[in-house]
Amino acid sequence: MTTTPSQGVGLGMPQLPAPAYPDDVRTRLETDAREIIARYPDSRSALLPMLHLVQSEEGHVTRTGQRFCAEMLDLTTAEVAAVATFYSMYRRGPSGDYQVGVCTNTLCAVMGGDAIFEALQDHLGVGNGETTDDGKVTLEHIECNAACDFAPVVMVNWEFFDNQTVASAKRLVDDLREGVQVDPTRGAPLCTFKDTARILAGFPDEREGAVEAGGSAGPASLIGLRLAKGETQPVRVVHPRGEGPRDQPSAQHTGSAEHLSSHDAPQDTSASDPSHPAGPVAEEGE
Repeated sequence: MTTTPSQGVGLGMPQLPAPAYPDDVRTRLETDAREIIARYPDSRSALLPMLHLVQSEEGHVTRTGQRFCAEMLDLTTAEVAAVATFYSMYRRGPSGDYQVGVCTNTLCAVMGGDAIFEALQDHLGVGNGETTDDGKVTLEHIECNAACDFAPVVMVNWEFFDNQTVASAKRLVDDLREGVQVDPTRGAPLCTFKDTARILAGFPDEREGAVEAGGSAGPASLIGLRLAKGETQPVRVVHPRGEGPRDQPSAQHTGSAEHLSSHDAPQDTSASDPSHPAGPVAEEGE
């Protein structure tokens, strides 16, 4: 069967060609694209950052953006589309300035993630993957982001908001919609989704404090290491944005007046079973 470029294979349905970027936009994107392509020995290796680049232009990967990537990298639009539709970080349709993702994997779910996601759907009047009428917030449930010791976790444009509650998550999205500055629990300052996409394309992150920002494993991950070292100093506890410590039982073996995280404080094996004390394993021959 012979088809024209504007016809779908096997469908017989004509498709309009993707519109072109305006000349000034095209010129600017070509300059950026050449900088990206120069980083790689094989131009097709630049496809992932190139998709972030075109996403930074319109907030999602459009057909125009796919055609631009194909032309710059000497690929077919089918090859570009196959990659653009495989990775969840590339949006296929218009989305909000702030991508609010609620982790609903097992641990976050049982710690309150499911309740947060359901509450935000009702609060914002949107479903999974949908955007508020003002174009500010797109809500979605996301897979594990390796922050289980801060569960339940909400991410905004891939920045962490830890130990959330239904109330704190509602305040967060309200502030985003009202233009109130919000600060992630850790990591770099928050920016729009388009700005995030440009950073992911490999261009300098110009946010103030972004270079110095960082994160680390949380108390629940580090407590085993601290106990092994014999440390008994209180550890830092991260609370939901705008909230103080919750009423919790004392952590018996750290000197802290509260739990080490949203999980139960650990117990010493030797204390719970005196007949089998825990201690260093003796080397053979000692």
